[in-house]
Parts: sequence; structure tokens; C-alpha cells
Amino acid sequence: MTDQLLDITSEHLLRDLAPQVLGAVIRRFRDFAAAEDAVQEALIAAAAQWPLEGLPGNPRAWLIQVAFRRMADHVRSELARRQRETAAAVEMDQLAPPVDAGSETDQDDTLILLFMCCHPALTSSSAIALTLRAVGGLTTAEIANAFLVPEATMAQRISRAKNSIKASGVPFRLPTSEERTQRLRAVLHVLYLIFNEGYSSSVGPHLQRLELSREAIRLTRSVRALLPEDGEVAGLLALMLLTDARSTARMGADQELIPLPRQNRTLWDQSKISEGIALLTAALSKGSIGAYQLQAAVAAVHDEAARAEDTDWPQILALYELLKCMSDNPMVMLNHAIAAAMVHGPSKGLELLRALDSDPRLTLHHRLDAVRAHFLEMAGDHETAIKHYRLAAARTTSIPERNYLVTQAARLNKTGNH
Repeated sequence: MTDQLLDITSEHLLRDLAPQVLGAVIRRFRDFAAAEDAVQEALIAAAAQWPLEGLPGNPRAWLIQVAFRRMADHVRSELARRQRETAAAVEMDQLAPPVDAGSETDQDDTLILLFMCCHPALTSSSAIALTLRAVGGLTTAEIANAFLVPEATMAQRISRAKNSIKASGVPFRLPTSEERTQRLRAVLHVLYLIFNEGYSSSVGPHLQRLELSREAIRLTRSVRALLPEDGEVAGLLALMLLTDARSTARMGADQELIPLPRQNRTLWDQSKISEGIALLTAALSKGSIGAYQLQAAVAAVHDEAARAEDTDWPQILALYELLKCMSDNPMVMLNHAIAAAMVHGPSKGLELLRALDSDPRLTLHHRLDAVRAHFLEMAGDHETAIKHYRLAAARTTSIPERNYLVTQAARLNKTGNH
């Protein structure tokens, strides 16, 4: 098998198949933590065997069968301590399906898993963290970055959530209409965070992880099929499409970051923009305006500008004023400051940033320093801007972002030396 095919197989395993296989195993065995371990072992086995032996005819069925066998071993081991080895072995042998088993292996359980992880028995933050791990396949470090908390804190939160799911005996099925309403907010936030991590990876050498953003869009489409009249579901899907439309243009040939003002807008995906604007227009016409619809409206203003200098910043500022009334998210405050600086000048932006300096969620976050550096550059204070570009570079865990910020500092330093 070629290296290219191996890469395709690995991506398919980690992003497309893993949540589906995990859902099937949980549905059968009802043990979240043990099921996750079994699926990880199945993925490791596939990564070792498939490059040598070739892809099986039904990769998902293969993974489910291996994971079921691992779970059978786990259950036997547990029951052995209770002196029931023989009965357990007979029972568990019947649980591993043949590779061509239809109904068990062809069903996509990802959407059920998504709603199950967002069960109201969990706190909202724990539910979202667990779902990002199980459905999104994000690492603990990536989830911690999304929540602006230490990695150790997030690891404990995920562990507690798994134990809570196991103790609650949550049924593995699509929730009722009432249950969907209870869980929807957490579900949408999970999908939003998965998309964001795919569009702008917070850790490692890659600027984007398109398999994540595409999976978030796929799942959001599935949620919309369940709830076609919900304006915020439509707003989130519109936001994803309007943002994802720019993904090709925001990365150069060497994975370098290309900021929005410098992007080649002819590379933007007009079909996604058209679909996103149509979704947003229909959602806004229903009268109830939510945060995702407002964020989608901001994305639409950017996408409709033929050139960066044509961007309607006063409209974007007005939208962020509304968003501030709905959320205390520091990233909303930061984006509001950017819009204010574009409308009223860098001094206004710097003034608004000073109010964020005391927010512990942003104290060590690289974006605060990066935005401050940009405002200082706009104001002509290149020496201090260089300092903050370098500080932001030291704080980010994304290599492409670090390279971009270092380059910005070097550019200003070179200009100052002439």
C-alpha cells in the first residue's frame, strides 16, 4: 500500500469512522469508558494491519467486529472476578458480528452519540468536553484550548463525565422532542467548537484540519434535518458554510497563514456562500435572532465584500454590539474591539483591549497580544507592536500561527531599521 493510501486510511479512521464505531459499541455494551478503550485498540490494530493487508471490504464493520471482541474480552475479565467465566464467554462470543453484518455495522450512530454525550445529567461544560472527545476526536489539549483552561483540568472533567454517563444508564437512542430541546444548546456549541478547531487548528503543524470542519458541517446538516424549523441550527450551518468558503484562500503553498485582508477572494467557494446566505436569510425572517445567526451575519458581510477595503465595518461593529448583549465570551469582546478599531481607529481598539486584560480567560491567550500588536502597528508604535507580536508567537501552540506572528515582528523590525 502506498504512503498516500496510508494517509487516507489514517484520516478516515480517526475522523470518519471512529465516532460511528464508538456509537455502535456503546449502543451494545453501555459502558462509555470501556467502549472508548476498545475502539482505540481497534483503530490501532487497523493502522497496523491495513497498510500491509489492504483495506477490508467494509472498514467500519471490520472495526466494529474488532472493538466488539475487545469488549467481550473486557467483560469476560470483569465477570471472571465474580466466578462466571464460562457463562460470560458463551454470552460474549455471540456479540461479535460477522464482518458483513448489515444492520449493526451500516448504521451511523454518530448523531445519537452526539445527543447522548450532551445529556442533561452532565454539566454543560462537561457534556461539551466529552462530546468533543468522543465525536470530534479532539485531544485533551485541543479541548482545553477551546475552553481556555489547563489541560489537567480538562482531563479530570472528561473523566468525570464518562463516569457520570456510565452511572446514569442513559439509553442509546435519538432523544425525544423534549429531550432534544434540553440538549440542543450543548449540541450546537460542540459542533461550533469542532468546526473552529478544523478551520483553525489550535495545536501542531497544520493551519487547518479540514476533516474536522467537514464532519462538523455534516453533523450540523443532520441536526437540521431533525429540526428544520430551528433558526439557530440554520444559523450555525450558515456560519460554518460562510466561513468554510474561505478555507482554500487562507493557506499558502507551504501551509502559511494568509490573513483575511490579503486573501485572493476569487478562490472563495461561491456555492457555499450562496447556500449560507440563503440559510441565514430564511432564519432571520422568522424573527427570533440568536448568537449563531449574528455570527453568520458577520461572516456574510465579509464574504459579500469584493475587496477587503469594501468591508462594511460599521455593520460588523453593530452586529458585535448585539452579540455582546447575548454573551460574555471574551472572544466576542475581542472581535468587537477589532471592529471598533476598524471603524473608530486603533486608539479605540486599544482602549477596549485594556478592559480585557483582567479577564483570566485571556490573560495568557496569544490572540490578545496578537490583536494588540496589530492595533499598535496601526497607531505607528512599531517598537511596542514588535514586542507583542513576539509575545503572541511565544504563547500560541499553532506552528503556522507562530510563524506568521514571528514574520510580522521581523517585517516591522526590518522597516524600523531602514
